[in-house]
This record gives sequence, C-alpha cells and structure tokens, in this order.
Amino acid sequence: MKQLIDNITSQLLACYPEDEARSMAWWIVEEKTGLSRSQLLCGCKDTTFSAHMQTIIDRLLHFEPIQYIFGHTLWRGLDLKVTPATLIPRPETAELVERILDELLGISERPLRVLDVGTGSGCIAIALKKAHPEWLITGIDISAEAIEVAKENAKRNGVWVGFEVADIYDFNGDFDVVVSNPPYICESEKSSMRPNVLEYEPAGALFVPDEDPLKFYRQIAGQHIGKFLFLEINEAYPAEMEAMLKEQGYTDIKITHDIYGKARIIEARMVG
Repeated sequence: MKQLIDNITSQLLACYPEDEARSMAWWIVEEKTGLSRSQLLCGCKDTTFSAHMQTIIDRLLHFEPIQYIFGHTLWRGLDLKVTPATLIPRPETAELVERILDELLGISERPLRVLDVGTGSGCIAIALKKAHPEWLITGIDISAEAIEVAKENAKRNGVWVGFEVADIYDFNGDFDVVVSNPPYICESEKSSMRPNVLEYEPAGALFVPDEDPLKFYRQIAGQHIGKFLFLEINEAYPAEMEAMLKEQGYTDIKITHDIYGKARIIEARMVG
C-alpha cells in the first residue's frame, strides 16, 4: 500500500505540494477500491496500480479538481455532489456555518426562517438544516443547474430545504436570518489564482468587477429582508463592508477572521 501511495504522490508532486499530493493519492485509492484508509492500512484488500488511476492522475496534472473528477466531496460531515455548475465547498465557508450556529444559539423560541443567497451546492443551507431540523430554510440561486445539485444534496443528506431558482435582484421575503457566500473575488485577482480554480470552477460564482467589488453585498443588504445578516467576504474589504452596512441601517456589526487570519465573515443586525 505504501508503494502505491508513494507512486501516485510522486507523480502529483509535479503540480501540487506534498501534503496535498499525498492526500489526493489516498483519495484516489479509497475511491477506486471503496475502502476506507483504515481498511486499506489493515490490508483488507490487495490494491495495485491501475489504468483507471493513471487516468485520474493525468486529469489532476491538468489541474482538474479532484472533487469534480469524483463528482462529490466531504465537507463538514456531509457528502455533497459537486459539478462545474457549483463551487467546491471550502473550510472558510464551514467557519461561516459555525459562526451562525454559535451566534444564534437560543436566540428564538420559535423556528428561525433562514435564507441562503447564492446557495450553489446547497452546502450552507443543508449544514444549517442538519444542525437545526426545525429551522425553515430557503436556498436560492440564479443557476438552475446549481439548484438541481442542491436539491440532490438535500436528499442524499436526509434533509428538506426549499431550494428555488431566483435572482436576489428580484427576490423578496421576510426572514430572521440571511446568509450568503456571494461572488467576491475581483477580476484583477485572477493572476494570483491557481488553475484548478480559475479554469474549472464557475466564474459567475467567483468574480466581481474591480470597480464594484461590493455589488452583491449591497443588493443583499439593501433588500432588508432579514433581521440577522451573515456574509463571507473578501479579506481586502472589511472596512468598506462595515461602512456599507452602517449606511444601510445595520448595527452590531462584527468581523471574524478565518483560520488563515484573514477577515472572512461579517455579521450584522437590522433593528426594527
């Protein structure tokens, strides 16, 4: 087993750091055998290098995300389908979910009404529903393909969320909580991004014009359809985000840094 993992890892080192390459090597072997790492280490099955494994390695060496190759990913204990129509859920977004759960603990005696704007794979909405089955959660996205993926993810994780195709520019409602991880990467930042993101993940879910980096946040906040607002943000604009939210009438504004020390989450409250 060690020789197999070392073989795959050595090929992937041409494009990936060692830790990432080794992690992908294990993922390939687990996926192709249907066995867990502990089972493989116990020698439950003889596993040898195959042509199928080489095909996956070749795709990875062209920077295709492994999550798209296998069509799913594990995130926060959820097994989520992902396709090129959806972003791949990231650790920072898991931190956003944790922040919401921590801040809203015991906030209301009745089930909260939650809106997830730009839901994509549905990861945020489904994670919140898993934690609080009593909450009434709606997820919207402008992409019909993404909504189909989100609906499938809800089913495969045993929850029901009201997913629907909708544009925040035309959406109204009355919610206790509005959460979103909208596009926030400026076009000028493309040059510093890795090919596996830039060439494969949906650009419409990633990028905003340099001249208006807060365009989606301004629209979400300006709808005034939620008492509590939780947003994943570009670490370059926390001050601008805070100023915009104050202009929109929000109070109790807090900024939280992610595990990498970057300003990543902003939350606020609408009084009245």
